[in-house]
Amino acid sequence: MQQLNPIFLKREALMREPCSPAVERALCRLQEGRTPDAVITGADLLGALTVEEDGRAATLLLAHGLNIDSLSAKRSTVIDLARLLADARALARGHDTEGTVTSEYLLLELIEQDEGLRDSLTAGGLDFGALRNAVAGEEPLIAAQATELELADTSDRFQIARVLDVNLNRARESLRTLDDFARFIRDDAHLTTLVKHLRHELVELAELLPASLLLHARDTIHDVGTAISTIGEMSRTSPSQVALVNVKRLQESLRSLEEYGKVIDSVFAAGVEQLRYRAYTLEKAIAVTPQADLESARLYVLLTSASCVASLEWTIAEAAAGGASIFQLREKGLDDRELLKRARDVRRWTRDAGALFILNDRPDIARLAEADGVHLGQDDLTLNEARRILGAEGLIGISTHTILQVKQALDDGADYIGIGPTFTSTTKQFTELAGLAFIREAVGLTRVPAFAIGGINRTNAAQVAAAGAKRVAVSAAITQADDPRAAAAELCALLHE
Repeated sequence: MQQLNPIFLKREALMREPCSPAVERALCRLQEGRTPDAVITGADLLGALTVEEDGRAATLLLAHGLNIDSLSAKRSTVIDLARLLADARALARGHDTEGTVTSEYLLLELIEQDEGLRDSLTAGGLDFGALRNAVAGEEPLIAAQATELELADTSDRFQIARVLDVNLNRARESLRTLDDFARFIRDDAHLTTLVKHLRHELVELAELLPASLLLHARDTIHDVGTAISTIGEMSRTSPSQVALVNVKRLQESLRSLEEYGKVIDSVFAAGVEQLRYRAYTLEKAIAVTPQADLESARLYVLLTSASCVASLEWTIAEAAAGGASIFQLREKGLDDRELLKRARDVRRWTRDAGALFILNDRPDIARLAEADGVHLGQDDLTLNEARRILGAEGLIGISTHTILQVKQALDDGADYIGIGPTFTSTTKQFTELAGLAFIREAVGLTRVPAFAIGGINRTNAAQVAAAGAKRVAVSAAITQADDPRAAAAELCALLHE
């Protein structure tokens, strides 16, 4: 039984204790439903610390092998919470100049002192040694030079804390709105992951600030800005506009946090600066939406004059009539003048067929030929370099062979991706096949149009569809078919089964 249970101290006294917002919330959770003389076990405190999935405690445990959802801590013992907080504060003082008890320090002391809890967590997969090194290793988590600036006028510090508190709330609210957009509107796993990582890291950075100062500075009732609004604030035309408005709001909040945070904690400000840069990348990922023709496309045909059993013009017309929506011209053996002439012909033929035209490798020729876009390999110009040549409206696709390449293409703002190679191809030799497992993982990662490629034909298209691919890119299956219209129609039907 504890002699003194800090969670039952008066709020004013608690607020003077240098604890992070996450720790304060955990202490408040412990208070719920308990009498002042109630005992508290290590499992009780651990549960209060890990309720928030975005919190540092939960993130650390997950990062070091523990599955929190299956956590069982039956061997946990009663803890002396006052002593635990004091020890966590002593640990914090060795890593920052304020001695603020953040959730990571409290978590480490809790596991150190509760042997039963530690055994349970270790049995659940936790690498406690790695966790201890991450939190209390030789390198301090907070640089020694990151000291709080002593202001001559304490009212200035108070007002700055008010600005920081407001903008932390704005940033969190914006990220939650963006999380909902990525998860439920876009149904995009990669975009959702980008947002969640930003949320997690903002929570961690916030724990560097003096929580008591922030909460004391909060004064919503007397905030003059709450009574000021514009007509536009109450109007949104689409979920995409909601997302774009909120990503701008996020960027603005982060900028304010960065600038005013420099007065309180330079490490905090530097961390926020990096988040702001990533928010610009996030905006690009949200703003890039597939053109309607690209979104509806299922069959993508790669063409060379040598691969077609008939003329390019006839092949395009017949395949488009059978359901092909995109044609890519691949002519690596032509000089620039010949390639431009061929590209202009294909542009005319695809326009007549109502299909998109993509040129392989060459954004310069694509622009001159008025192609709809360009397709790039991993060794070609970067997407940003090609964008400078092609312009803002052109489509840019990227070939990807690994999940890392998929994520990079998405972060760069690819309009679509090619994923493969899936099977051995008769038109291109590969040293290694990515296979169906890669197709399954890649299409599950994003809603950006992804075309499976590599040896796909009427005999194996059903396997590709079963792996989750709704779109395929083919060559010989169409260009060497006696009846490209029928071949295209059959492939489209297999993709819809």
